[in-house]
Amino acid sequence: MSSVTQKKGFGAHVWDYLTTVDHKKIAIMYLAAGTLFFAIAGFEALLMRIQLMFPESTFISAGLFNELLTMHGTTMLFLAATPIIFAFMNAVVPLQIGARDVAFPFLNSLGFWLFFIGAVFLHLSFFLGGAPDAGWTSYASLSLYSPGHGIDFYILGLQISGAGTLISGINFIVTIITMRAPGMTFMRMPLFTWTTLVASSLILFAFPPLTGGLFLMLVDRMFGANFFDHTMGGNTIIWEHLFWIFGHPEVYILVLPAFGLFSEIIPVFARKRLFGYSSMVFATILIGFLGFMVWAHHMFTVGLGATANAIFAVATMAIAVPTGMKVFNWILTIWGGSIKVTVPMLYALGFIPSFVAGGVTGVMQATAPLDYQLHDSYFIVAHFHYVIVGGIVTGLFGSAHFYWPIMFNRALNPKLGMITFWMFFIGFHLTFFIQHFLGLMGMPRRVFTYMEGQGWDLFNFISSIGAIMMGIGVVLLVIDAILSIKSEPVNRRDYWGDGRSLEWALETPLPFYNFKQTPLIRGYDPYWIEKEEGNKEGMVYAEPLGEIHMPNNSILPFIMSIGMMIAAFGALYSPWGDQVQAGTATGTTPAISLALMIGGLGLTIACMIIRSFKDDLGFHVTVPEIEQVEADLAHYRATGNKGGNK
Repeated sequence: MSSVTQKKGFGAHVWDYLTTVDHKKIAIMYLAAGTLFFAIAGFEALLMRIQLMFPESTFISAGLFNELLTMHGTTMLFLAATPIIFAFMNAVVPLQIGARDVAFPFLNSLGFWLFFIGAVFLHLSFFLGGAPDAGWTSYASLSLYSPGHGIDFYILGLQISGAGTLISGINFIVTIITMRAPGMTFMRMPLFTWTTLVASSLILFAFPPLTGGLFLMLVDRMFGANFFDHTMGGNTIIWEHLFWIFGHPEVYILVLPAFGLFSEIIPVFARKRLFGYSSMVFATILIGFLGFMVWAHHMFTVGLGATANAIFAVATMAIAVPTGMKVFNWILTIWGGSIKVTVPMLYALGFIPSFVAGGVTGVMQATAPLDYQLHDSYFIVAHFHYVIVGGIVTGLFGSAHFYWPIMFNRALNPKLGMITFWMFFIGFHLTFFIQHFLGLMGMPRRVFTYMEGQGWDLFNFISSIGAIMMGIGVVLLVIDAILSIKSEPVNRRDYWGDGRSLEWALETPLPFYNFKQTPLIRGYDPYWIEKEEGNKEGMVYAEPLGEIHMPNNSILPFIMSIGMMIAAFGALYSPWGDQVQAGTATGTTPAISLALMIGGLGLTIACMIIRSFKDDLGFHVTVPEIEQVEADLAHYRATGNKGGNK
């Protein structure tokens, strides 16, 4: 089986990606899907900023503004940042630990398709009666009484998508614990692998509360169960607890891998070993642990009482300590280094002050009396976006430039990358820095218009100009990615020249089995050690050349996800829902609703049964086949001509 193949038709390529279980191809699908939803969410943000550009604007209606606000937040966090993080996890982690794939390739595919189908289902709400409109947190006091099916789309879409994320998190935990190459102890793992492990553990514990909360809200809306309806003995605050027990670790699920990515980028371009590796590992674990102890700082204004507020305030301040350790370690890695300013390094240098600004305003919010004043003002919007955009999005953009040669055997244009960075970075600070002052001046968040003469006009105008600049930056990055398709193949290892970890030891394009022989890890920064000793191949091997076992492709994950979508439509249009009974939403007959639910779930369960009875033992790549693949790849790298048969 050769990675360098003769040209296949479009249909064959589509089938290949529908059925693939290869972590490298799944990474590309995560990246493409995440980019699509990132663009959608960014467009929604632009529409909101255009509406707020001038006082008393009528560009969009109040109802549409609420829908855009809800979908922007939901899409960015659940359907854009998370899948792009998973793209880099899939592309890089198996290579960093010397593995040929993840522990459960079938589940890796299922996780992607559940995420993607759930995301598509949620976005169909725009065309089927209206999107959710209760804010991305969907507080029960708003969502229970929201007319139409928007909130039902939100609940069911996130249930399906969240199941995919949970499956992927479990997969990475098992992969990192069980599939490390010989010699790779835990304290030799690259920082990105460490942050992936901790973030995946957070997924394991954070997503069940969200799943439970969404289920309770589903039965509230479908059957009038009244878990959250205070007029019927329920409690709306319980939803806030369930949501934020998930919601705050979710921030670290996203930001910890971004930290890990910067911990890979900075040593390469400072040409120095990462400073304080052990303390970075300790800080990562501590952030993950403390992340579960701070959720109620989102709820300082609900009346939990002075004792609870004080406990969560102290915990919130404490989490700044390991985060500060990381910042100082990055600075000390750069300090005295032989710095090479590339596009990824620019993002890293821009990230440090931007994220610190977000962290400082976060510690300010940890003071409960101050939070009581600033809560639900634009100060919170500014703080949140400094953490999310300043920390996570800069990490994703920088890592796209950094890992593009490994993922696609192409490089992004450095000049266009510089323009993209400055356009996005300046636009980001223009947009959100000034929103701190809007908040201090009393502008509430989530308002769709405001009267002139309150001193907010100029600041809102500047903020909207910044948002347009950010939009231009994202468009330039997408253009850069598209243009890279026609650029010259990289066809070499260690594209940046100073790679330190194992993924840079592999020559691109990668064979489908990653490593022809399992590598032996002789220390932290294994590729750097081999280069220092003059090993041109970049690794020593723990085994002789032998047969390689690889998994078979499967269409079942895609079909299972479609089954979940069919069942979700049955639940969506159920005739028993409160909104249907009240006449504010459409329903269908019980027979059709039940048929869709039973049929969809039946399809998914049937696929599970087929999978359990089918002995899918994969296939073995023989030594002659491995030698043929390596020869084909060598020929392609030397001549640019593709050869070999699949």
